[in-house]
Amino acid sequence: MIELKNVSKVVRSGSEELKILDRISLEIPSGEFVAITGASGSGKSTLLSLIAGLDLPTDGEIKIDGEEITKMSEDELAELRGEKIGIIFQSFHLIPSLTAFENVLIPMEIRNIKDAKERAWKLLADVDLTNRAHHYPSELSGGEQQRVAIARAFANQPKILLADEPTGNLDSRNGAHVLELMMKLHSKNQTTLVLVTHDQELAKHADRQIKLHDGKIISDTKALKSLRV
Repeated sequence: MIELKNVSKVVRSGSEELKILDRISLEIPSGEFVAITGASGSGKSTLLSLIAGLDLPTDGEIKIDGEEITKMSEDELAELRGEKIGIIFQSFHLIPSLTAFENVLIPMEIRNIKDAKERAWKLLADVDLTNRAHHYPSELSGGEQQRVAIARAFANQPKILLADEPTGNLDSRNGAHVLELMMKLHSKNQTTLVLVTHDQELAKHADRQIKLHDGKIISDTKALKSLRV
């Protein structure tokens, strides 16, 4: 489902070049739940952005569902994301002028999905928010906003869900609820889930943990089944 071969990302800072990722190679099969961990600055979020096609590597090859995205145009990448990738950000990224229901609905209307309104209601029900459907983001708590973001990420039935520190702005109780909902929808839809987190307690729930340090993979291990929920 996701394949990276010798992927590097270098950025320029003044007269110096900074290597954010250094020859990363990995494969993530369909339906797997992978947690990417590491200290701040280890390259976690950059790796997720590259997988999403939001950024391009300096070197290397990235394939999503068999398609090499490093050679795609911006329009092709946008179409790929619309069809196959859902993204959940730490800061929610909801449209403030739209209600919770409209935020979930709009990706489906853009793609002219049949029965979009019915599906939007179902997704809000999946995250226990039908009673808040007509509230605007400013009227929702942080946990509720992130749950709307999860529902929106699943709107187009993506094969891949990418989550970048989705519980980072939440307290422990809301963070646990958000993780539970993501895992429930991942299992229900057989979605490949890639979670970037600094929280080892969250990472323990994944099928597999990949740890980065200074832009390199330093460990890639399967989680113990006894630690999963």
